[in-house]
Amino acid sequence: MDTEQVIVLAILQGLTEFLPISSSAHLILLPYFFDWSDQGLTFDVAVHVGTLCAVVGYFRRDIFHMGRDAYHSLIQKRQVGNSLLAWGVLVATIPTILVGGILSLVGMDFLRNPLVIASSTVFFSFVFWWADYKGARIRDESTLGWRDILLIGLAQIVALIPGTSRSGITMAMGLALGLTRAGAAKFSFLLAIPTITLAGSFTLIRILNDDTPIVWIPLLLGAVLAAISAYICIHYFLRLLERIGLLPFILYRLLLGIVLFSFLL
Repeated sequence: MDTEQVIVLAILQGLTEFLPISSSAHLILLPYFFDWSDQGLTFDVAVHVGTLCAVVGYFRRDIFHMGRDAYHSLIQKRQVGNSLLAWGVLVATIPTILVGGILSLVGMDFLRNPLVIASSTVFFSFVFWWADYKGARIRDESTLGWRDILLIGLAQIVALIPGTSRSGITMAMGLALGLTRAGAAKFSFLLAIPTITLAGSFTLIRILNDDTPIVWIPLLLGAVLAAISAYICIHYFLRLLERIGLLPFILYRLLLGIVLFSFLL
């Protein structure tokens, strides 16, 4: 990878990881259309570490309070403060771990296909529009119950299909369950922490079992740029979401899908 490719893909990862437009789709499509060499698993792990640092840094106070309340809930054997939210983030990750683990054994390369990405990009645009339009938007993330948490966790499985968007599908389910846009986005972003951590850990194990030498400078540059762009993205997305809703991202997805189909068909 040359420096230009590292910079573009790292910033793209940071900007798209938490927007409902699918970071995996963009990381697959950009090299495909620009005829770049595949960035490889090692680079994917590096930029995901960057986005992980961004979301942990942004929600550091919430994470501290959730962790503290979860610890006290274990000691007192009852729900304390935001302990349900903390346990919910972990529980909602389990369905993706199970299904993702099975698919990793079977092989998922058949999904990394521009036609699959184009189809899921367009189809889930309508799903996101329906959830944003029909959602009651009367609850925040602190009101989530175990049923809500399980449904959002099951929705996250769908994001294993490139082009869906993990943040988009979990926000859409949150909106369908009556969460405010900000509440749905916040739970989605918190849910990204264990999801990215576990996915990155599994990929890292595969890398360590490979004898290919690692070039560190592009990885460090990619991680830093992904972290900075992701932090900025989270900040402004949360500030603007209640006002603009998901419609601008839905329109972008539809336009992207149309462009992809025009190239592929």
